[in-house]
Amino acid sequence: MDKKEVLRKITDVSNYLYEKGLVPGKSGNVSFRFVANGSENVAITPSGVSLKDVDEKNIVIVDMDGNKLNESLENDKKASSEVFMHINVYKKNDEVNGIVHTHSPVATGFAFAEEKIKRLEGFGTIKNPFIPFVEYATPGTMELAENVSKALENEDVVLLKRHGIVACGENLDDAFLLAEFVEETAKIQLVSSLLSRGQTQAHLKRSI
Repeated sequence: MDKKEVLRKITDVSNYLYEKGLVPGKSGNVSFRFVANGSENVAITPSGVSLKDVDEKNIVIVDMDGNKLNESLENDKKASSEVFMHINVYKKNDEVNGIVHTHSPVATGFAFAEEKIKRLEGFGTIKNPFIPFVEYATPGTMELAENVSKALENEDVVLLKRHGIVACGENLDDAFLLAEFVEETAKIQLVSSLLSRGQTQAHLKRSI
């Protein structure tokens, strides 16, 4: 995939995630690793820009040390504050080329409550019965970058305590579809829990 195709893909995925309500406001970030002129680069959404407003002109390209490569009068944006989280994941997992970080409401609610989300069939091999947690660290810090990259060495999705979700894949499609699937899984689990609780309460009332 060449640079133009990479920028188009990130734009499409970013806009889609916003439309689906997975990245409200100016939350979330998306990146893609690609090779240009023999070197690995990372294209990532800009800081302070809603994913609904991401386009080919404001996406930032950095090297594997986080240095911006496409500074211009047309694009003076900074890379997402989570850029080193993305870079560290890429450095530790050669099979990952696409990453999405979302704040989808239901799954993020589970992350804040520190309630486990079951790993359901329907998206890849189930390595763990539950999606793993990553301990809380301040967003944008190297501590969070290290915590997330370590957790994703052998996983493709994690819950960040009191923060959100990070999903990755061999390509960007796999990453964003997994993030979407996790949100739907969280909805199913929440509804199931509420209905089960209601049935239990009804049974208890009938027993009195």
